[in-house]
Amino acid sequence: MTASRTDLLAWLNELLQINYTKVEQCGSGGAYCQILDSIYGDVPMNRVKMNAKHEYEYIANFKVMQNLFKAKKIDKPIPVEKLVKCKMQDNLEFLQWMKRFWDANYGGHVYDPVARRKGAPMEPPATVAPISSSGSTRAALSAGGGLRSGGRTPVGGRAGSAQPEAVQQLQAQVKELSTHLEGLEKERDFYFEKLRDIEILVQQQMEVLEGEGKEDATLKDIQKILYSTEEGFEVPETVAPADEEETF
Repeated sequence: MTASRTDLLAWLNELLQINYTKVEQCGSGGAYCQILDSIYGDVPMNRVKMNAKHEYEYIANFKVMQNLFKAKKIDKPIPVEKLVKCKMQDNLEFLQWMKRFWDANYGGHVYDPVARRKGAPMEPPATVAPISSSGSTRAALSAGGGLRSGGRTPVGGRAGSAQPEAVQQLQAQVKELSTHLEGLEKERDFYFEKLRDIEILVQQQMEVLEGEGKEDATLKDIQKILYSTEEGFEVPETVAPADEEETF
């Protein structure tokens, strides 16, 4: 019988001594890695970032997990691209599979999750909350008397009591989104540097081959991929100097 979200979270929190509140938080990959460690006891937990906050850190955790699957000959595909997006349904399905796998393979031995993490910080990963639309924000503020109507100021302390809470919620969302944006920028730079290193390596190798009067089809294909543009994208035309513009 398939376990519910509530049952899965209760099992996960008890097993790993963590405090996840949403299945989506498993998308960081850390909890999945430690579930496997509770079975085998040989996951390199020093390489697992349990409090990962950015997608590139999530991917690094899943790399550890993929290596373990390969070593243990576990033939279950890991949908990394879906899981790291921290969507509920994808992580729920995978966590359900993990629970069945754990039930079938856990030997009943004593497992100390905190010791295996060596006391590393265990702040639950954050999932980005959707931005409130202007309509819902207006409704939330209006319900608490936070909006003026007809230029009148609400009378009494109770009318404006909900406004600070709504503002705090919005500020918290802005802070979380700013953190997420920072992570995306780091991830962008991380992959850009890798592509740049590949580009330089390919170019150097092609120059060497060219000097020897040779060429390599694979290197040309790689270079073609690196320099290709998305369909429908056009490189902006160079703006002509002002003195070349036609006058009337």
